[in-house]
Amino acid sequence: MSSFTIGEVAKRAGIGIDTVRYYERSQVLPKPERRPSGYRQYDITDVQRLSFIRHAKELGFKLDEIRELLALSTDRERGVGGIKARAVSRLADLDARITEMQRIRRGLQVLIEACPGHGKLETCPILGALTRKENT
Repeated sequence: MSSFTIGEVAKRAGIGIDTVRYYERSQVLPKPERRPSGYRQYDITDVQRLSFIRHAKELGFKLDEIRELLALSTDRERGVGGIKARAVSRLADLDARITEMQRIRRGLQVLIEACPGHGKLETCPILGALTRKENT
C-alpha cells in the first residue's frame, strides 16, 4: 500500500496542509501513523476521506454534519436513508438562507434607489436606516 506525506495527501485531496492538520485536530480525520523519522504517514483512504470532507464542505455541510455523514457512510443498514435525511435538511437550511438573503437584497435595493448619492448626511436614507432605533 502506498504511503503519502502530508504535502502529498493534501495535494491529492485538493486542500492545504494546514487544513489536513485542522481536520486531524477536529477528529474528522484520524491521527495518522508516524514514520520512524516522525513524519506523518497517510494512505489512499486518507486521501478519499479528505476528498469526501472537501466535497461536503463545498455543499455547505458543517464539520459536525460531516462527522455524521462519515459515520453513516459505513452504516449498511441506515446509511443511505440517514445520508438522504441530512442532505434534505441541508437543502432546507440553504433555502431558508436564500430567502433571507433575498429579503435583505430587496431592502438594500430600496434604500439604494431612494438615495440620491449627494446632499446632506441627515437626508441619506441608507444612513437613516442604519442608525434608526427600533421601537420596542
